[in-house]
Amino acid sequence: MPPYADAIATLWKTRLASGPRAAILPSWQHLLGNASVPFDLARTKAQAAALAGQIRGDGRHVLLIPGLLASEQRMEPLRGVLGLAGFQAHGWGMGRNFGPKPDSLEKIDQRVDAIRRETGKPVTLVGWSLGGLFAREYAKFAPVKVAGVVTMGTPFSGNPRANHAWRIYQLVSGFPVDEPPFPCTREEKPPVPTIALWSQRDGVILPECARGRAGERDHAMEVDCTHMGFAAAPEGILAVGRALEMIRVN
Repeated sequence: MPPYADAIATLWKTRLASGPRAAILPSWQHLLGNASVPFDLARTKAQAAALAGQIRGDGRHVLLIPGLLASEQRMEPLRGVLGLAGFQAHGWGMGRNFGPKPDSLEKIDQRVDAIRRETGKPVTLVGWSLGGLFAREYAKFAPVKVAGVVTMGTPFSGNPRANHAWRIYQLVSGFPVDEPPFPCTREEKPPVPTIALWSQRDGVILPECARGRAGERDHAMEVDCTHMGFAAAPEGILAVGRALEMIRVN
């Protein structure tokens, strides 16, 4: 062996140790737990009236933004309960979420303007997963039109690859996960009240990334549900109602 071989091996090991580490991912056990969504939907359907009775709606207009590859219909259980509770909940009007486009914020702006024509008051945004990133960035884009933001399992903090969805995101959207097609500062808190819902049982998004750190959101609320359960399970829907109660519009 050449006399410099040990030195080369040591240098190579040092470079590997100091190089970028692979992102930590949620457990596969929790990922598989998302298969419970049909049971979550059945429980929510059976408990809809009772859930609504535990939420104090105030007639406020709320815009619901679905997650990656989710349709507006996927948000209907949440929308239905919020409506029964006294909120005016709206779909985002853009169909299935195929990821960000260069004009995504402008289209959300058009939808918000259409909702605001009735009252002129700011709209509260509720975004699930990727939809929460849309909500946070739109709140920075047009803060005077937004009363507050509630995110559900949204990876706005930490490594953008610390989840089981980033490869699908890139395939569907056509953009690198860390280079969206519009200005985006994920960890920067919007200048409006911001509440992050997160779960230890998420399975898709690493809990720390959805919880965020102090200064990246105003409040963080732990929810006992899977990632799919945020918009389907009674626990997730009730948590959204509680978060909306914390954001009051003058």
